[in-house]
Amino acid sequence: MKTILVYITTSSEKEALHIGRALVSEKLAASVNMIPSIRSLYWWEGEIQDEGEVIILAKTTASLFESLKDRVAAMHSYVCPCVIAIPIEKGHAPFLEWIEAVTQPGNASL
Repeated sequence: MKTILVYITTSSEKEALHIGRALVSEKLAASVNMIPSIRSLYWWEGEIQDEGEVIILAKTTASLFESLKDRVAAMHSYVCPCVIAIPIEKGHAPFLEWIEAVTQPGNASL
């Protein structure tokens, strides 16, 4: 099974926590990290925007990406949220195995 890192930006720590908790509790991600207080510059509606954001880094499997993306989009305050998958090419094998195990239905003990 292929593991991925999903990069998501949110408008606030509150939104990041709400989305992150849902992803982990619904086993769409094995874990998430939230990185607060970043500054983002981007084009939106014909103007450059300058906003504070919070990053979510979600560890999951490629097979769960579409469900994760759809769940984030349904919860997110942005019209066009950033939700992108980055393949994990290498890593500590026990950690990668844990990601795969914990995102499987029925593994409540992990």
